[in-house]
Amino acid sequence: MGLLSGVFLIMGTMIGSGIFISPKGVLEGTGSVGMALITWMACGVVVTLAALCYAELGTMIPKSGGEHSYLMHTFGKMDKCFGPVPAFLFDWVGLFIIRPTMFAIMTLSLGTYAIKPFFPNCTPPDVAVKAVSLSAIFVIAFINGYSVKLATHIQNICTVVKLLAIAIITIGGIVRIAQGNREYIQDGFEDTQTDVSLIAIAFYNGLWAFDGWNNLNFVTEELINPGRNLPISIMIGIPLTTVCYVLVNIGYLGVMSKEEIILSHAVAVTWGDRMLGLVASIMPIFVAISCFGAANGCLFASGRLCFAAAREGHFPEVFSYISLNRKTPLPSIILTAFIGACLIIPGDLSALIDFFSFSAWIAYGFTVFSLLVLRRTEPKTQRPFRVPTVVAISVVLTSLYLVMAPILHSPRVEFLYAALFIFSGLLLYFPFVYYRDCWRPLDPFINWVTIKVQIVFLVVP
Repeated sequence: MGLLSGVFLIMGTMIGSGIFISPKGVLEGTGSVGMALITWMACGVVVTLAALCYAELGTMIPKSGGEHSYLMHTFGKMDKCFGPVPAFLFDWVGLFIIRPTMFAIMTLSLGTYAIKPFFPNCTPPDVAVKAVSLSAIFVIAFINGYSVKLATHIQNICTVVKLLAIAIITIGGIVRIAQGNREYIQDGFEDTQTDVSLIAIAFYNGLWAFDGWNNLNFVTEELINPGRNLPISIMIGIPLTTVCYVLVNIGYLGVMSKEEIILSHAVAVTWGDRMLGLVASIMPIFVAISCFGAANGCLFASGRLCFAAAREGHFPEVFSYISLNRKTPLPSIILTAFIGACLIIPGDLSALIDFFSFSAWIAYGFTVFSLLVLRRTEPKTQRPFRVPTVVAISVVLTSLYLVMAPILHSPRVEFLYAALFIFSGLLLYFPFVYYRDCWRPLDPFINWVTIKVQIVFLVVP
């Protein structure tokens, strides 16, 4: 992957369904047009600062696997027993919650928008949505298992299409504003919420639209000259995405009032119905392609997490194997796609988003904390890119706030379930990773299964 593909992977994964759904959530929380636009810009700043911290980690530790590689490098050598625990718990949560949930949300959104033109006057049935979503998972898994170049080419094409959709919305809205339709945007800060907890929820909705900012760190080993291209891709991709998000919100407000945006279940589709007339059905297609590109980028990166974790002995070794002919991490791609498909079958979109956000920011905050630890333990290690310490501290504090705010504002049993699931990983770590020598009598069976997988999928170490 070169610089352009790196930028497109970041932008293409971030710009999925979020910007076409989240505007209503941000407006609900902030209460005013002006505060909503500020919130979008603030989300972009937070994500940029977090990504720059990840850029330092990625250039210092140029391994694929993202958070796994950084946590393993930071804590793995500190203590033989407990040192690898943070990395394993991230692998456990990342493989079974964060990454598959992110993938499932994107494909569910894809399924919803893909069949929306066939149900113009009613809500598409769940069975049809999930059937399309599962089909999309199969196609995306095939693409990523078949060829890295094919996956990156499709990612680049989808990114261009979604930028085209954003341009249509932005230009259309600005034209309406230039024609004198300013009553929606000139409300400014009228009705701004004073409840800090509601603004925090708006912040959550905005950050959901930015998620995927760390995906390039999962494929560092496949990036040409990561010491240069990783930070540059981040410094181009995330600010450009932030500009797109602010402009597309202005485009919405040139056509729709904030009350209409809040009531709409698909803001981009409602905008298309108002502005595009007979060709309004093109907007759900644009959104579906956008979701396809985001899901493709998500699986592309997620497969490398499973691959890196298995390489360190945190998962069965066969998941660190690659296709003999295609040089792709096929077993890990299949496993990630399978878990995502399992989440889709009973999946509820809003519940998945809540579950994802809570778990993800725990991982992000702890990973940036590892950067601060490395500043003390490895001060002389070469760092091709370095962020000010105050930036890393501010990201850790922001992550802590984003984890605690929903618990304090609206405590629910789901947060307890998420915490229990995270720490239940310890029940697997000690018997299967730390004391794995006790399972040596099962090696003949494990080797037999591994050989069968190799024969079926033509994969090798």
